[in-house]
Amino acid sequence: MSQVPNAWLLYCRAGFESDLAAEITERTAAAGELGHIALAEPDSGFVCWQTESGPANAVHRQLPLASLVFARQSLVAFMPLTLDREDRISPIARLVEESGWSFEAVWHETPDTNDGKALGRLAKSLSRPLESALKRGGGLRRKAGGRRLHLFWLAGDRVQVGISFPGNRSEHPGGVLRLRHPADAPSRSTLKLEEAWHTFIPRESWETRLSSAMQAVDLGAAPGGWTYQLVRKGLFVYAIDNGPMDKALMATGQVEHLREDGFVWEPPYRLDWLVCDIVDKPMRVIDMVERWLMRRWCREAIFNLKLPMKKRWDEVRRCLARLEETLHTHGVSATIACRHLYHDREEVTVHVRIDG
Repeated sequence: MSQVPNAWLLYCRAGFESDLAAEITERTAAAGELGHIALAEPDSGFVCWQTESGPANAVHRQLPLASLVFARQSLVAFMPLTLDREDRISPIARLVEESGWSFEAVWHETPDTNDGKALGRLAKSLSRPLESALKRGGGLRRKAGGRRLHLFWLAGDRVQVGISFPGNRSEHPGGVLRLRHPADAPSRSTLKLEEAWHTFIPRESWETRLSSAMQAVDLGAAPGGWTYQLVRKGLFVYAIDNGPMDKALMATGQVEHLREDGFVWEPPYRLDWLVCDIVDKPMRVIDMVERWLMRRWCREAIFNLKLPMKKRWDEVRRCLARLEETLHTHGVSATIACRHLYHDREEVTVHVRIDG
């Protein structure tokens, strides 16, 4: 077996393997990286891209996790290792020692599927003896640049060994940020906006970019799941929706509910935030957001694009390309990011921040 880590291992939501595969196939080709999709089984929860020759470090650096839409985690890896159930430890320790890798921690992970979750107990039972073996081999050490070894268990006798690097990985097990649903929130959609803040806004910037001195609009607000998050941060919110809003939110005095169409409503002055979780065709949402950004009615925006069942990457690419082109044409400099968040389902979340 080759000892070159020539695989790029990416986790995703089960059912979105073909979308992630389409995304990285296009992105790697555009970047001039030679390789192919080696593993992308339906409902497996991961995709593996294999280089034509040499290690996968280059593509991992050139296409960082934050720039990818459908990936939850990004690892430089070996192709899956088949194990003898009588001795799972030795082959893994030997492979790691031959790789020359050094790392500060070992994470055992499984695909975010029912079958994957069933492997959790096995992974836990192997944790201590494997760490001992890795320490003896010199790979696991106190200071190793923050690198982390990942053991991605595909079956009881099959594991993919990978490594991650600070600044180009998810810091959450399985690439999943799990948030607790607030008991008083009007809807579960509230977690999508909370996760978006964690994903797109550095924690140290929250006090200046999500402060009580700010004002926001929530288009398609009812019953108030996203408005709830804004209110918790102390913002004043224009809630635009013909439907009813949660009474507790209205009692805060921080919400003005206007029974109007979110697609045509115009603000009385420039706001700090636009948020939108309207269920509609993605390009219609793009049309509306473009109008806000071109006229600089807000400084930042977070909105969802509801995707079709097929060719979701094609739709995301089309929407983002149109948005970027429109802003460029109208002289609006902005930073655009898009991710398929854990609390998203058949949608992706887009963040736009106008520069300056």
